[in-house]
Amino acid sequence: MGMVGFTVALMVIGVIISPCVHGNEFSDHKEIEVERLLKRLNKHALISIKSEDGDIIDCVPIHSQLAFDHPLLKNHNIQMRPNIIRESTSTYTKNYINVTQAWHKKGICPENTVSIRRIKKEDILRSNFIENFGKKMTPGILLYGSSSVHEYAVMNCKKGKYFGTKFAVNIWKPKVQVPNEFSLAQTWLSSGVGTNLNTIEAGFQVLPSLYGDNNLRLFVYWTADNYQKTGCYNTNCPGFVQTSNRITVGGTFKSVSKYDGIQIAVLVMIWKDGDYWWLQINKELVGYWPAKLFSSLGKGATEVLWGGEIVNEKTGGKHTSTDMGSGHFADEGHRKASYFRNIMTVDKTNTLREPQGVYPTVTNDNCYNIKEGRNGTSWGFNFFYGGPGLNAKCP
Repeated sequence: MGMVGFTVALMVIGVIISPCVHGNEFSDHKEIEVERLLKRLNKHALISIKSEDGDIIDCVPIHSQLAFDHPLLKNHNIQMRPNIIRESTSTYTKNYINVTQAWHKKGICPENTVSIRRIKKEDILRSNFIENFGKKMTPGILLYGSSSVHEYAVMNCKKGKYFGTKFAVNIWKPKVQVPNEFSLAQTWLSSGVGTNLNTIEAGFQVLPSLYGDNNLRLFVYWTADNYQKTGCYNTNCPGFVQTSNRITVGGTFKSVSKYDGIQIAVLVMIWKDGDYWWLQINKELVGYWPAKLFSSLGKGATEVLWGGEIVNEKTGGKHTSTDMGSGHFADEGHRKASYFRNIMTVDKTNTLREPQGVYPTVTNDNCYNIKEGRNGTSWGFNFFYGGPGLNAKCP
């Protein structure tokens, strides 16, 4: 139907629609909604630091951060330190250098503030729906089936009762083929099933759709309802309470491991201390998830996982070439493949123990694989993982 016929047809039913006008009205409405969201998410900063990677880090008074907009955290008594510090002065911790994020080149935030990555207009506009900004769009931890675009190489711990985990991971800057894909290395602590799934997650990711670049970044995540309405990445919604003025969740890492070269390993610890799940990176207490955010994790986790995950969009009908970890298979070993080492779990007596009943889950070992390392070494329980994706055996 031509434009004249289209207009006449609309006039017959008494309506004339101007696509341009309606488009502008929609655009204006969206613009207003985005500005409202930005005003709600970005709290007043004492000072702001422009990072060389394009981020703006806002130094927000610790009591003013977004976390306390959560209805369950009204009148919350901020915890500055846990009652139990996990080996913060041990020789094990001393083996790790201070984590350097890109924004540190311009300084750090003052005491009694927290370093928050400012959310920009373009960050929100990259989201499919404004109301879903900062959230995962697919429910579940391990997503299988022919329709799933998620692929994994992870180690699972047998079901039990867990109150934390501790490990070292060498960090890389994996190549991500297209913006809607990602690559990450993380740990999951979870409890509950179905819509009652609760998770606490932390690790390192390249996620262009969230950050607008291909930098490696520290991230945290949480959900209390299987990724439906609760939780989000980092400090993009109320929930996770940041306490650090030095480490920014969502911040870029300046140094990463090099193939057959220097290995940058980061020590990650998550543990339950009373009513709070704490996160520590090397020696720095980053923040915590209050147990009251959850329906079941407040009583401890029943599962713990560690490893890598990617998204495969099958661009052009082929498997993605997105790297997992270093982009090299586990068989290549130290200095070439990605690893998790000195893996421990925290039991009900608050004791660190090597995990028992550990088993691997791999989506397609021709694309990405996993290999348990030798025990009885200074590396404790460890494994290598990763891969290049697209190759002769992974078309």
